[in-house]
Amino acid sequence: MKTHKKIVACLLFLIGSAAAGLFAQEKLVDPKSIYARLGGQASIDAAVDIFYKKVLADERVNYLFEGVSMSAQIRKQKEFLGAAFGGPVAWKGKNMRDAHKNLALTEEHFGAIVGHLASTLKDLKVDEGLTAEIMALVGSTKDDVLNKPKPVGKE
Repeated sequence: MKTHKKIVACLLFLIGSAAAGLFAQEKLVDPKSIYARLGGQASIDAAVDIFYKKVLADERVNYLFEGVSMSAQIRKQKEFLGAAFGGPVAWKGKNMRDAHKNLALTEEHFGAIVGHLASTLKDLKVDEGLTAEIMALVGSTKDDVLNKPKPVGKE
């Protein structure tokens, strides 16, 4: 009977250690973060779903997603925005420049996508101040998304 208890105790320790390792990868969410003020991952998920309906209905940009697994794209976008907005899980995917480098995106493409994001946030009645913060954050990625040369000394 003692051996059985030792095995059970050992298994519980291993399970607890594994779970602790999983949770250690997550960080606490700052209540002042965009993530928290938007309402967490559920709100980001809902926004991304609406956003991609708009994007895929737009002939200016929908062809960019031909042959793309939209379920994977949507999942990655949700994960990316969760991390970018201060969520608890770090982004493990490509950076903006690498993710978009082979797409030959233009100012028009970027403007259309940003417009759909702004429209989505408006549809969801996100506070104007918070929307402005989000749009500024998105705007800061423009040069990387469009693969514009980096300023000297910023490489």
